[in-house]
Amino acid sequence: MASTAHTEVKGDNFHVTEEPHHEGHSTVIGFWIFLMQDMLLFCGLFAIFAWLGGHYANGPAPLDDGTGQPLFHLTPVAINTVIMMVSAFTCSMGMVNIRKENVGAALRFFGITALLGLGFLFMQYREAVNMAAVGATIQTSAFLASFFVIIFTHCLHVIAGLVWFVVLAVQINLHGLDDANERRAVCFSMFWNFLDITWVIVFVFVYLMGVLK
Repeated sequence: MASTAHTEVKGDNFHVTEEPHHEGHSTVIGFWIFLMQDMLLFCGLFAIFAWLGGHYANGPAPLDDGTGQPLFHLTPVAINTVIMMVSAFTCSMGMVNIRKENVGAALRFFGITALLGLGFLFMQYREAVNMAAVGATIQTSAFLASFFVIIFTHCLHVIAGLVWFVVLAVQINLHGLDDANERRAVCFSMFWNFLDITWVIVFVFVYLMGVLK
């Protein structure tokens, strides 16, 4: 708990009063601002995809990868969506235990979240490899360029979240659940749930609508 000094003038006398405020309050507000900026980034990427999503350049399209098979296979993507949603639940359970100061359970739930994140990345890697095998790369068409930029940007965010978890776990093991580490856990949970919501939008807007066009 920190304090802010205010100077009051009464006649010819000066009086300094102090009002307490939480040190982490500005950290959480700053992180909300960061998330809003990140949301604008993805909104911009979605807008570009909406503009370029129909420019196939005689290359692979969502329903035809050039071999008579669909480029977008919804079953593995739906599985990946479930993985992200479950990871958001385990992350939230980790925060519940942080609030209860049950550090061991919190780290276990965060660890499960990280493992699910690794599974998500592996599924994304397999999809990219399978697409590359039929000539669907970021250089093939404007549609695929805008598609891969969205996917790669989200994957980079997931990787950042995994690194964040490792750093958080080390900090908690070294210093315990102090105020600073609790704020880091809160921000980590906010970030991961943001990634989950973003991926659901990707699933609906990019994959599902791409197949239904």
